[in-house]
Amino acid sequence: MNMASQTYQKARTFVYRNARPLDIARWQYHFEGGSREAVLVALAAYQNEDGGFGHALEPDLWSPDSSPFVTSSAIGELREIGFRDTRHPIVQGILRYLDSGSYRCETGWFLKLPSNNDHPHAPWWTYEKMDAEARDAGVYESNPTATVILAGFALRTAARDSALFAFALQAAMKAIETLPPAVEVERHLLGSYCRLLEDATAATLHDTLPLAAFSDALKAAVANAIEPDTSKWYVEYVATPVWYFNSRESPYYLDNKELAEYECKAIAETQLPDGAWPTPWGWTDYPEQWAVAKNWWRSHLAVSNMLYLQGMGAL
Repeated sequence: MNMASQTYQKARTFVYRNARPLDIARWQYHFEGGSREAVLVALAAYQNEDGGFGHALEPDLWSPDSSPFVTSSAIGELREIGFRDTRHPIVQGILRYLDSGSYRCETGWFLKLPSNNDHPHAPWWTYEKMDAEARDAGVYESNPTATVILAGFALRTAARDSALFAFALQAAMKAIETLPPAVEVERHLLGSYCRLLEDATAATLHDTLPLAAFSDALKAAVANAIEPDTSKWYVEYVATPVWYFNSRESPYYLDNKELAEYECKAIAETQLPDGAWPTPWGWTDYPEQWAVAKNWWRSHLAVSNMLYLQGMGAL
């Protein structure tokens, strides 16, 4: 058995022993001929009646309440399986939630909710009270990660003549116009920008948004964001190629080819004896819940790492 096969088998064992139904369904869909429907059924368990998502779909945030950010995580799951049926109840629910105006100001969706504090969560999800003046001034947009993803989703799925589409287009325009120089783009936000470009391109908005220039800017930003010191990979919390792409067909591959190919080796070499990978982050306020969340994360990452090896032709 070669190294890639050993890595795969160990990852598979970990997932089946530790993963949530959603990540088992992801694994089965991508590697064992499983169905999209099984992924959708598992994902729907996290959706609330208002169409938004909560219930610890984001393992670091255990609030059951619908959250713009957690809803953006659900969109990521749909993206991964290439699901674009706008008539499906999950998609219709998300559109309804986004159109409701919940936790949204005139410039975008809020990142954190007050109810975060009532449930186990990582410290970076703690809600800090702001006065109305600060909120109206756009303080919530200091981290527009959720807004960029949600806007992209709406551009791709909402009716062109809808108020939601118009709002999303406005948000996308602002995001592109205010894109910082490559060296200043926050690494998590950068991933959201990459998804926005994909959605806006699929929505054929080339005549409305400056997508060619946007694409060039993102290529430079991705190359800058990937940590060049590979000794830090999977040890420290640094960005690696898998943060931004998982295929040689990606527009970001050629500019980062050497590091992208090296990550296949790094994935195999950093795999733990139990088949998972290190999680170079954690939270201490809720140790029992973090012990559970850590396994959820490791299962999620195991699927993502195998998808990377598959997309790079190494599996």
